[in-house]
Amino acid sequence: MDCENKFREFISANANADTAALRLKYAGRDCGFDMASALLQIDARRKFATKLPDTLAAFPGFMFPGMLAGEQCTSDALAAYHSSLVPQGGSVADLTAGLGIDALHMASRATQVVAVERDAVLADTLRHNAAGLKADNLEAVCDDCRHFVQECVERGRHFDVVFIDPARRGQDGKRVFALADCEPDVVSMLPQIRSICRMLIVKASPMLDISATIEALENPKAAIVLATPTECKELLMLVPFDSEQSGETMIEAVTVHGRTANTFAFTRRIEAAAASPATSPAIKAGNYIAEPSPAIMKAAPFKLLCERYSLRGFSNNTKLFFSDSPTDGFPGLYHRVIEVLPYSSSVIKTLARRYPIAEVAARNFGMSAEALRGRLKVRDGDAGVRIYGVTAANGDRLLIVTEK
Repeated sequence: MDCENKFREFISANANADTAALRLKYAGRDCGFDMASALLQIDARRKFATKLPDTLAAFPGFMFPGMLAGEQCTSDALAAYHSSLVPQGGSVADLTAGLGIDALHMASRATQVVAVERDAVLADTLRHNAAGLKADNLEAVCDDCRHFVQECVERGRHFDVVFIDPARRGQDGKRVFALADCEPDVVSMLPQIRSICRMLIVKASPMLDISATIEALENPKAAIVLATPTECKELLMLVPFDSEQSGETMIEAVTVHGRTANTFAFTRRIEAAAASPATSPAIKAGNYIAEPSPAIMKAAPFKLLCERYSLRGFSNNTKLFFSDSPTDGFPGLYHRVIEVLPYSSSVIKTLARRYPIAEVAARNFGMSAEALRGRLKVRDGDAGVRIYGVTAANGDRLLIVTEK
């Protein structure tokens, strides 16, 4: 049996084994293959099984050069969404390929994908994985993306789409909050990128300010807040160069559920024109708390959301809403109200007796959820009960007990 087959058989046979124990067991022994790499693959496949289910199922020999590459890569679900933005049969340049999950998904739609990665180990790994996944239309290039773009300009090379995912941390390791502070600086590269493609897709940090990012990219066609049901993941900016962008940037709050995506689209002008939510009649038992999804919370179309789904509000900064009954299609979660209580010492003293275990959330309450949980002496847990601390329109602080 050759080295490669031994390597693969060992990984398959020990998929559920304790790698720390295996490391001790085989320490100093020549197994005919790189044991450290085999143990890394076992750990990585286990850790990223839910993140990359499609990729790992399609190619059992998929390689991870290190755990960091798996932690930083795009999930299959989000990469599939990115791929849907690429025209069928087009050409793509991914300027910051990393492990290559985005490039590999795009290769299923495009006729040609050039994946640029400056780390030689990552580039070599991508070539191996592309071959195993039969992505023959993907070319991995080891180069700095700025040099690659300059060469494309000089040679007149052109793509339908350029995709770039600038690093979300500065050189000192701190998080950055402006697109121009990310690495590479997409804003400074815009004139050159404009000359080599029809459309630019920027995958940016969800921490970036949407309005400032729109301004930095000179009024893109769309700003997409991409999220899962539990977490805001990224801000995607679609910048077309082959035609004049007329009108206001469309903002889309997109929540990805497996293979499906739900979208709430609007412009700032439409949101500004919507009526502020009513605050009366006040919330009572039997109503429903409407908690917007992470994508909606980031995109912030709160007035329009209330108008479309007949929601009432609390104080302006509470960012939580309620209604008499649930409405199909609401981008978020509903919780049925069991009781509405004043935030008073008498309530605080007795609440934990009736609801000893509950999830606790605080919205515009003057304290964190953790601090409120400690004050109420409620143990954290999923008992089907969620207690919201909110500030009402009249300034009163309320405790709203709900059930899922």
